[in-house]
Amino acid sequence: MFPTPFGFQSTAAQVLDGVDISGKRAIVTGASSGIGVETARALAVAGAEVTLAVRDVEAGHRVAAQIRNAIGNAQVQVRPLDLSDLNTVRAFTEGWAGPVHILVNNAGIMATPTLLRGAGGWEGQMATNYLGHFALTLGLEASLADAGGARVVCLSSSAHLLAPVIFDDPHFNFVHYDPLVAYGQSKTACALLAVGITHLWREKYGVTANAVNPGAIATNLQKHMGGLRTPENRRKTVEQGAATTALLAGSPLLNETSGRYFEDCNEAQLVQARPDDFRGVAPYALNADSAARLWQLGSRVLAGG
Repeated sequence: MFPTPFGFQSTAAQVLDGVDISGKRAIVTGASSGIGVETARALAVAGAEVTLAVRDVEAGHRVAAQIRNAIGNAQVQVRPLDLSDLNTVRAFTEGWAGPVHILVNNAGIMATPTLLRGAGGWEGQMATNYLGHFALTLGLEASLADAGGARVVCLSSSAHLLAPVIFDDPHFNFVHYDPLVAYGQSKTACALLAVGITHLWREKYGVTANAVNPGAIATNLQKHMGGLRTPENRRKTVEQGAATTALLAGSPLLNETSGRYFEDCNEAQLVQARPDDFRGVAPYALNADSAARLWQLGSRVLAGG
């Protein structure tokens, strides 16, 4: 993978400056706050028709109006989606018509202090961050295929370095629940979703998928990070935090790139132990066998098994 001309300080607007993705249809989950807003804005500025898939529909409409007012002719829509509720995910996908050229699996919950249960009895962060996005992605399979070269971006985190997917007990039925370990596991799962999509859909449909660590950003989620203290010189603005996502979603520089993990607008270095600065990607987050195993786990829940 060659280095891009962008880096830590780049913004979403800068990485898509001069890029024209007119006629492309994009979905951004969790686009009513934080880096989801900036991702949606950058894609809209570049010409895409953007759907904000959000739990808080009222906030989504405010964001859509702001983007339209700022850009003028932006095509920005809002549709309800609660990733913790598979019924709303199903309603979203069944109500979608036509191709999806860009799917940004951005939304997520972080480090919930008590153990929550989601669909199928899954631990809440795995249920929302992974299973909800897995169901959304599978439900849009035909639309992604129809796009002819669709891109999927899966939001992971440096927190993936805290835990692999604990396949023997992913839902803390026996293991003592730790909020950050559970969050880290869910973010490893998000990276593995990109690997699974690559192995199953790249040759079949031409779909590419990559994982993103947006970095430490002053958003509502970051308030819960506690044990992951980030030095001030490694903190990003929201505009900088959305840059890597926007790059993978829309830049022609990465047309053929798939199954990788990016941070600071470049492919991350593979690490064999967790570094003090929480940079790099663990081998288990890119493991094809783990991605396939996780895909099977998710598929069983969606099938009612």
